[in-house]
Amino acid sequence: MTPKETAEYMFGKDLFSQWLGIELTDIKANYCLIRMPIKPEMINGLETVHGGVTFAFADSALAFSSNNTGEAAVALNCYINFTKAVRNGDVLTAESILLTDTRKTAVYDITIKNQNDEVVAGFRGTVYKIGKKLTEL
Repeated sequence: MTPKETAEYMFGKDLFSQWLGIELTDIKANYCLIRMPIKPEMINGLETVHGGVTFAFADSALAFSSNNTGEAAVALNCYINFTKAVRNGDVLTAESILLTDTRKTAVYDITIKNQNDEVVAGFRGTVYKIGKKLTEL
């Protein structure tokens, strides 16, 4: 399967990403660009998007980029920096770019932007390659 076909296969089984409303925009080997519209149920008590929603969005980008070559990988360590409030009605994109790759681990940088091309969060994720094909799971 191509990276795009692999990501689409994975997305078809990823009910959580579907529930978030994520769309696969651009998929290449070890790279992805995804999109997500913000819905009212994602808003917290301060009338901004709950940080867990933004983290989950970035985590999905990590998953679609780190698994799209067919080699299964799981998150080992992730952190996020929130840089701008996200509000109801915003549309986010997350771009995941491979930074380093070894036999068992890889590190990705994910930049999350709003519809005005403003960075709203930066996320870095390290994945562990489990030694199985994605389609074997």
